[in-house]
Amino acid sequence: MSLVGASSFAFARDWVSGGKRGVLKATLSLLHYSGLARRLAPSTRGRGAIFTLHSVSPEAPGAFDPNGILRVTPAFLEAAILAARKAGYDIVSLDEAVRRLSRPDDGKPFACFTLDDGYRDNLTYAYPLFKRLEVPFAIYVPTAYADGQGDLWWLVLEAAIRKAVRLDVVIGGQRVAMATETPAQKRAAFSQVYWPLRSLPEREMRAAIQKIAQEAGYDSSRLCRDLIMTWDEIRSLAADPLVTIGAHTVDHLAIAKLPADEARREIAASVERIEAELGRPCRHFSFPYGDASAVGPRDEEIARGLGLATAVTTRKDVIDLQETGGLWNLPRISLNGDYQKARYVEVFLTGAPFRMTRVARQALGALRGRRSAPLGGAQVKAGA
Repeated sequence: MSLVGASSFAFARDWVSGGKRGVLKATLSLLHYSGLARRLAPSTRGRGAIFTLHSVSPEAPGAFDPNGILRVTPAFLEAAILAARKAGYDIVSLDEAVRRLSRPDDGKPFACFTLDDGYRDNLTYAYPLFKRLEVPFAIYVPTAYADGQGDLWWLVLEAAIRKAVRLDVVIGGQRVAMATETPAQKRAAFSQVYWPLRSLPEREMRAAIQKIAQEAGYDSSRLCRDLIMTWDEIRSLAADPLVTIGAHTVDHLAIAKLPADEARREIAASVERIEAELGRPCRHFSFPYGDASAVGPRDEEIARGLGLATAVTTRKDVIDLQETGGLWNLPRISLNGDYQKARYVEVFLTGAPFRMTRVARQALGALRGRRSAPLGGAQVKAGA
């Protein structure tokens, strides 16, 4: 198949994959095969990029696999590493990234690989790959998880719905009652309750999910121990100079939803525990969830005030401190189960999709402002 034919086929396949995700995949493919992303890169790629991963496993997707987005295969991880190197990026540690960002831009972009939560498969599958390719990387650990006491609520919810034949729950005063017998029904139920649950105060959300699990007959008491590394395993990884261990709070809580004193304790206690367990400074932090609902300016200031060298979010962008903020509000690019193609990685690295998104949002905001501006003493509203 010719390059034109291959690109057309890839674009069409992405487009028909459906929904917003399909449109995004098609757009990424178009940016890749047209060469537009590469041409824009010198002005859109910033200083570098930090990648976010979670679980790394060869496990195939299931019929009901709502958290599959958090899992990539070792083969894709290797493809992402090779794509970054092919694009001319130095893959560096977080400490080296800080050093580079403190100096004038020398035109050589860098990339960092980071993994959140401390899944045991990071040790089993990701570490041997990083080691073979001599790639530095960081793992952010919620300290209660390493104790085997963490609440992986998103996996608990999945497991409960997988086991249940019916879901009947009240969330924020609204009742959701659905059959969950087939994979399609289970996917619909998970989608129906996930964001309403996320909108609750975190401890209320977790209690609601535990109630769902209990009613489904699912026991989550061993889930954390089964999936997350122990302190001994984390220490074995940390002995390798390629590995950085960062903090990720104690209980994986959305920091912005906590009172200031509790937010500071969650961050500080996780840093102190990691330092005690590893016998070395902990300089880097990842905000759990990392979106606008989970981290704000107050929380960035807490991280800075604690003396951390960096704090990362899940805000999607490349690193340009003038555009995206300081070292305690660093954006990351998600490498997830829905986008396991090297071409997507190559386009993400150029920064073009993120710049285009910002420009589109700014234009839309300006348009809305003009359409709602006073005209002749009256308010002209969009759609009027």
